[in-house]
Amino acid sequence: MKNILFLTDFSENSWNALTFGLDFFVNNECNFYLLHVTTVNTSNQGETNTKPHNETIESFYIKPVKKQLRNVLKRIAKERPQNTKHKFYTLADYGFFVASVRQHVSEKNIDLILMGTQGVSNLRDYIVGSHTGSIITKVQCTTLVVPEKATYLNIKELAFPTDFALSSDIRILQPIAEILKTKNANLRLLHIGQNEAQLNIGQKACKDLLEDYFDTVNRSYHFLNTSNNIEDEIQSFIETKQIDMMVMVAKNLNYFQQILFHNNTTKISYHTKLPFYVIHE
Repeated sequence: MKNILFLTDFSENSWNALTFGLDFFVNNECNFYLLHVTTVNTSNQGETNTKPHNETIESFYIKPVKKQLRNVLKRIAKERPQNTKHKFYTLADYGFFVASVRQHVSEKNIDLILMGTQGVSNLRDYIVGSHTGSIITKVQCTTLVVPEKATYLNIKELAFPTDFALSSDIRILQPIAEILKTKNANLRLLHIGQNEAQLNIGQKACKDLLEDYFDTVNRSYHFLNTSNNIEDEIQSFIETKQIDMMVMVAKNLNYFQQILFHNNTTKISYHTKLPFYVIHE
């Protein structure tokens, strides 16, 4: 049984993320916890120490959210095929966003956070944008981020960007192996910045470890040179390999950001369509 925490702001983008998650885990027994956090307004912090009374919070923040969450459940029942493997629970909270998510992750033994992201213009916004970035960088929980234009298709091509510097704990690779097995998918390992001959001893050892771990998987290695326009190179890689999902280890987000924080071009579209599956060590 998987426990999944779905973060919703009640937008259509959020609904799209939920439907993607329902399709992605269609064959898994899951508890879906639908959470909306009404965040504390800190704009006047320092001017007053006044905090709303519990009765005020319940009347003005919690009750309206509970009604909206019930409407989401009604929409699931109306628009989605019935799946007896999926159970749904609603959570309404008032407080600080990250702290609230952390609390529910701990209390509900959450295996994965599911959320959408909207209106990003480049990968920097995707990764370090307000709520999305806060969750994947500050909450120690595997997170599936679904951008606004993503649509679920059979996951057949999985991209895994790596700096070939994994820790000694190879359990970090288990979620990737699970996706590859359940979806019968291919693995495309992507390294940016060096060609294979330039890898150091530690990186070569890590590559050998990956080779052993994924020995039963259809896989290939791809090395992109940063002397070219790297965003165009990645866009081309994703299109030619028909990548369906990007899987990343959270510690590699900085590695990926540093490389991709170049001038954005209108050609770059993968970050509005491609789901990111971020794993924490």
